[in-house]
Amino acid sequence: MDGGHMQIGEVAARTELSLRTIRHYEEAGLVVPSARSQGGFRLYTERDVDRLMVIRRMKPLGFSLDQMRDLLEATDRLDTAGGPAPEEHAALLERVRGYEEAATRRVADLRVQLARAEEFAATLRARLDRAPGQ
Repeated sequence: MDGGHMQIGEVAARTELSLRTIRHYEEAGLVVPSARSQGGFRLYTERDVDRLMVIRRMKPLGFSLDQMRDLLEATDRLDTAGGPAPEEHAALLERVRGYEEAATRRVADLRVQLARAEEFAATLRARLDRAPGQ
């Protein structure tokens, strides 16, 4: 492979996503290989890897494929050479801001869940420590 393209196996290793998951995201229109080799293999770039990392980070926060697609579309438009017109730029930033706020809320919810899970594990440890014959 040339320095700018990677096959799907390397992308999978770098993103810690399975080949099947990457293909699923391709079928869902979230990522499209930047090129194909002469043998027909999918070829990806650093930008494709970055895109998959965004998707990977959104998934555990409960974002749907449609929400992922919407955020990626907004960031793609913001990153376009020359950028969007000022009014569209403001609307795109507002969309991205909405996702940032939703992610922040979901992270807070997960922290509460984690704290409860840690309390539960501690309760079980304490119970085991008090068990006869220990």
